[in-house]
Amino acid sequence: MLLEVRDLHVEFHTRDGVAKAVNGVDYSVDAGETLAVLGESGSGKSVTAQAVMGILDVPPGKITRGEILFQGQDLLKLKEDERRKVRGARMAMVFQDALSSLNPVLSVGDQLGEMFQVHRGMSRKDSRAKAVELMDRVRIPAAKERVGQYPHQFSGGMRQRIMIAMALALEPELIIADEPTTALDVTVQAQVMDLLAELRRELNMGLILITHDLGVVADVADKIAVMYAGRIVEQAPVHEIYKAPAHPYTKGLLESIPRLDQKGQDLYAIKGLPPNLLHIPPGCAFNPRCPMAQDVCRTDEPPLYEVTESPVPRASACHFWKECLHG
Repeated sequence: MLLEVRDLHVEFHTRDGVAKAVNGVDYSVDAGETLAVLGESGSGKSVTAQAVMGILDVPPGKITRGEILFQGQDLLKLKEDERRKVRGARMAMVFQDALSSLNPVLSVGDQLGEMFQVHRGMSRKDSRAKAVELMDRVRIPAAKERVGQYPHQFSGGMRQRIMIAMALALEPELIIADEPTTALDVTVQAQVMDLLAELRRELNMGLILITHDLGVVADVADKIAVMYAGRIVEQAPVHEIYKAPAHPYTKGLLESIPRLDQKGQDLYAIKGLPPNLLHIPPGCAFNPRCPMAQDVCRTDEPPLYEVTESPVPRASACHFWKECLHG
């Protein structure tokens, strides 16, 4: 297994109290595999990824429990200088806002080349040649002529390709893409997703794709982990979730996707708001918004039940997963 996250807990200590951002997350991804992590804003997707990468703001953030095993090695037990050698070289991250992630006063060639100068000890000339090679690899036209340009001189889609090129620079075994298609139009979204899928196959790397959009992952993910209030509430192969969700929250996300056969009808929306992480409701955190909630949901937190009716491994944190599956 390339990466295993086990029972991860992350808290943020604020003036108003302790926000429990991640509450016992377990997931894994293997080489050549894509895991999509889904959920609304505030569900804990990005915080989990930051904990994996070792870029969590500490303080106020704090990992209180769990393991992050990368090729069998617990990253949480490494010293910072050892962790830094893993970050960038063996695992890398593509951030959602390319314009704010790229340095506006350095050319893209300098920013891409820096990876080779720092980690490989290359000269500036050789690292610039590598930058051109990377830009070609992610299909930026006229890379040799544009390598000296600055981030603002590229379109949003091209800047995102540059971010992907930076992540790929040292050919890591794992890439985490945090909402890489945010603010891009639909056509460019598809191009970016196709590029990530192609590079994953070419390099046999693991890919964790963080998103709130189920429509984006349908053709690229192998399996999905759905998060709500810092917990994973459903895990399944991608086609199983689309065919029959086993959690009311997943079902609500699927029903929120616009469909061509519903032209003129109101879009479905999950009622209510995600919970305040300072005051997560007792029982199932989704119960105040759930149309299937009963008394047990308000008192007993559901474990991740094995969905035994499925021929492939999947799980749901719902007391009434059977009813949801057949509803």
